[in-house]
Amino acid sequence: MLARDLAVEYETVGVDTDAMAAARLMAEHRLPALLVLDEQGVPKAILPASQMIKVVVPAYVIEDPTLAAVVDERHADKLCKALAGLTVRDCLSKSLPAPPVAEPDATALEVAALMAQVRSPLVAVVDKDESGMRLLGVITAAHLLERLLIAAS
Repeated sequence: MLARDLAVEYETVGVDTDAMAAARLMAEHRLPALLVLDEQGVPKAILPASQMIKVVVPAYVIEDPTLAAVVDERHADKLCKALAGLTVRDCLSKSLPAPPVAEPDATALEVAALMAQVRSPLVAVVDKDESGMRLLGVITAAHLLERLLIAAS
């Protein structure tokens, strides 16, 4: 199995996409992460759902999780309002590495090794030529496991 055969269409967002829209996209499709593209359509980052959660949780609660018990449900239900006015760029952690990218001819094992090495739920499959990079699709960890299990049967 080659990366080009494993790649599927996947939801992407741009760096300037509204953060609330990105969060809704994640929630509606139950995605573990979104692939973030730059202005040229080149993979820039992977935005994990856990990072979006971190953005909506107040900093004082992250610093002292025991404070979460004193926030009433009425206020907790409004946490996503913290996304108002933000873009995906604002939600990206400054320490997020570049997204893992596989070439179309990479083997399933190469993709699995890359995914494991960077601990990413997604790998972008990108074709590079003289005109630049073109996103062919994404391989998710769940899809890769499914295909590897089928091959093992």
